[in-house]
Amino acid sequence: MLDDLRNSAFQELPEEEDQTPLLEQIKPTRTIAARRTFLGMTAPQRFVIAVLLLLMTCVLGVLCLVLTGRVWV
Repeated sequence: MLDDLRNSAFQELPEEEDQTPLLEQIKPTRTIAARRTFLGMTAPQRFVIAVLLLLMTCVLGVLCLVLTGRVWV
C-alpha cells in the first residue's frame, strides 16, 4: 500500500494542452465605484461614523473624569 502511494507520488501528471493560469480565469466582478468603498460604505457614510466615534470618545472621557473626581461639573 505505501509502495503504491510512493510510486503514484512520483508519477508525472498528464499535462493538458489548453491550461490557462488561474488568474486569467478569474473575472473581476466589482466595478470601480465598488472598489472605492470600505466595508460597503461611501465616503460621507465613513465620515459620519468617524465623527460619531469622536463624539462618543469625548463624552466617555469626560464622564470618566467626572466619575473619578478629577473634574467637577
